[in-house]
Amino acid sequence: MLDDRDRIFKNLYGYEDWGLAGARRRGAWDGTKAIIDKGRDWIVGEMKASGLRGRGGAGFPTGLKWSFMPKESTDGRPSYLVVNADESEPGTCKDREIMRHDPHLLVEGCLLASFAMGAQAAYIYVRGEFIREREHLQAAIDQAYEAKLIGKDNVHGWPFDLYVHHGAGAYICGEETALLESLEGKKGQPRLKPPFPANVGLYGCPTTVNNVESIAVAPDILRRGAAWFAGIGRPNNVGTKLFCISGHVERPCNVEEAMGITFRELVETHCGGIRGGWDNLLAVIPGGSSVPLVPAHEIADAYMDFDTLRGLKSGLGTAAVIVMDKSTDIVRAIARISYFYKHESCGQCTPCREGTGWMWRVLTRMADGRAHKREIDMLLDVTTRVEGHTICALGDAAAWPVQGLIRHFRHEIERRIDEFSRNANIDDVGILDPVAQAAE
Repeated sequence: MLDDRDRIFKNLYGYEDWGLAGARRRGAWDGTKAIIDKGRDWIVGEMKASGLRGRGGAGFPTGLKWSFMPKESTDGRPSYLVVNADESEPGTCKDREIMRHDPHLLVEGCLLASFAMGAQAAYIYVRGEFIREREHLQAAIDQAYEAKLIGKDNVHGWPFDLYVHHGAGAYICGEETALLESLEGKKGQPRLKPPFPANVGLYGCPTTVNNVESIAVAPDILRRGAAWFAGIGRPNNVGTKLFCISGHVERPCNVEEAMGITFRELVETHCGGIRGGWDNLLAVIPGGSSVPLVPAHEIADAYMDFDTLRGLKSGLGTAAVIVMDKSTDIVRAIARISYFYKHESCGQCTPCREGTGWMWRVLTRMADGRAHKREIDMLLDVTTRVEGHTICALGDAAAWPVQGLIRHFRHEIERRIDEFSRNANIDDVGILDPVAQAAE
């Protein structure tokens, strides 16, 4: 468990003042100039040494990502930091709490990260549905300007401007290059890579896109030292992490915990256990709706970190832990997730545009048992033709939940098909050809 003295988000639940005075009482903006005075190379080196991995889902080392930015402009192009506050992954609700209850952590983090990368402007792209969050964040930025903590002539000696931009509620804009397109006023569709944003990003300039949590923890890491942060958690999975636990637990909550806490300890300590007891646990989606589910017997005592969950053929993702007990209609639940990805596909790539709808329609029939057993392997084959064949990872996100369902609950799909065939003439259903279905 995480000691209270190691917590970074001290106002996660909004019990205290979220403004500048409250943030300063909790330690924000303390010694910021001294950190900047140590130089860009020191900051990037400290972030690398901390072992922080991106909190937006992919888990890429944050310090290494910062180091990809050019040391200095050779062609006159400015550099930018863009903060991804779109947070549209179902089950994820951590970044909104940071913006609503502790926005100055993010504002200070933007200043330090921008200095480390030579960026004199940063943009925070906020999900369109986040209204109070955007208001608090903008108010915090205004307070920081008024106190000369940021701005052209601030007390820290690094000219820096910070802007808030809100989207229109598109899930695809959580993908970094689609976010950049939207920020430029264009349709939010992912870009082909290369070129990567560190070379050609916002307005064709070097850009780094980071998650809200990744930026908000940076000031504490730099103040308290990389060794402190690296000393929390497990090897290669260090530091604190915000977990969003929802579903069939006694007390759903957001909580900051040490990376690598076991699922059992996380749920028992903070959520009061599984609804109906541990014997009633069916499965868990450990990292937001885009990662494959893990059955109860595999997840119960697993470490909640990137590497352990990858070993279970799932992922930590955003640490949005969705708990499902035995009352869950697991096939229909995954079909509902499939519908979400079908709805949110930007339509740019054919495998995703056609495949997501086809997978949803087949799963909907399977939820009722209106299918043949041989369609299960056909569905699995289609997921492999979508996965890895699209510009961005939305195709993967649509395929993985279906793969997890078939991997662990194939027997449940087969049971429904058998039950339906006993009560109806299955020959009247027939296998629907993928091309014909796509044309419906």
